[in-house]
Amino acid sequence: MIGRLHGRLLAKHPPSILLDVNGVGYEVDVSMNTFCELPALDAPVTLHIHMAVREDGHFLYGFLTESERIAFRQLIKISGVGARMALAVLSGLNVDELAAAIARQDVACFTRIPGIGKKTAERLLLELKGKLDLTAGGNTAGHAGQSMASDPLQDTVDALVALGYNAKEAQSAIKALPAGVSTTDAIRLALKQLSGLK
Repeated sequence: MIGRLHGRLLAKHPPSILLDVNGVGYEVDVSMNTFCELPALDAPVTLHIHMAVREDGHFLYGFLTESERIAFRQLIKISGVGARMALAVLSGLNVDELAAAIARQDVACFTRIPGIGKKTAERLLLELKGKLDLTAGGNTAGHAGQSMASDPLQDTVDALVALGYNAKEAQSAIKALPAGVSTTDAIRLALKQLSGLK
């Protein structure tokens, strides 16, 4: 099993990246919190990896911090929570925010995330209670980098749709973004805006 990858960042297509490790390109899905802290293209990066082997392929999920990978693994242990929903949770909340929401059993914090209704939020809070003590070192402290994608707004829409927002919500979120914004900043601002809509 692959537990860690260190290589050169070749491409950013949220929520996926391409990492060159000694000439081998690995496609890795990441949370938006990790994506927003990635360095610029061609820079070296180290990711903590969760590898999932399914009938339809092998899938890699990458995180800049070990605490975020631990949170992801706790989330996918819960019945009915797949990798996509776990990434959506970790895109809407950083690890510190997630731990705080669990500690105070904050249902509203979870229902703002696409695909999570009140019942699912209550189940997540119940099952995660006491299992996620990650209040220290949860935030990434990596290098913020500019994505060199040709169309940051389209990349932002793609990322939001991949996280479970519908196309109308995604298009509405990017309308208020400032001109010339980078993909990283666009995703961060759009997520902040959408979290206030629900």
